[in-house]
Amino acid sequence: MSWAFLRDLLCGVNKYSTGIGRIWVAVVFMFRLLVYVAAAENIWKHEHDEFECNIKQPGCENVCFDHFFPVSHIRLWALQLIMVSTPSLLVVFHVAYRENREKHHNQKLYKNPGKIDGGLLCTYLISLILKTGLEIVFLVLFYKLYNGFKIPRLVKCDIKPCPNTVDCYISKPTEKMIFLYFLVATSCLCIVLNLGELSYLFFKYSIKRYLKRHIKKQQ
Repeated sequence: MSWAFLRDLLCGVNKYSTGIGRIWVAVVFMFRLLVYVAAAENIWKHEHDEFECNIKQPGCENVCFDHFFPVSHIRLWALQLIMVSTPSLLVVFHVAYRENREKHHNQKLYKNPGKIDGGLLCTYLISLILKTGLEIVFLVLFYKLYNGFKIPRLVKCDIKPCPNTVDCYISKPTEKMIFLYFLVATSCLCIVLNLGELSYLFFKYSIKRYLKRHIKKQQ
């Protein structure tokens, strides 16, 4: 899978982000996208082929694997990475709309089309709320699908067509567990950064509005 589009999107969003937003972009790009592409994808590459049960009953391994891994970890991470990055497109589209509007009217309508104020501030806040919500949804989904954030070495399966309870072994469980914890931790870090940026923007513009009202009253 080519991640060039996501990389270009993150680089484009970085121009219009606050300081905390730039840290979020760096975390997503360096600690999630690069780790996913360089290491995590290869660890889970042959997860189905390396899943072994102590019986060769036709179909038994397949149904057991599907039961314990209804959705591949790596595909779910890829979907999460795409989904949490997509709301940033709202900001890029809004800035492009401002620039196009200036060209259409052939005059300067904004001091800086990329400055976070007015309608662009609302769009930016909506994108932050969507990113935070999606991160939480995917963490809950991971937890529900796999009964916690863990990779067992051995699972016991008694689903038909298995003739009895069989032992199935998961390959490289320790290595997978390390990356699982790392990716969950970076997801939690992104949630903290998004909430921090939301708080920062609310505080900054609340103070700004308060000062404007105070100056008007004095005048």
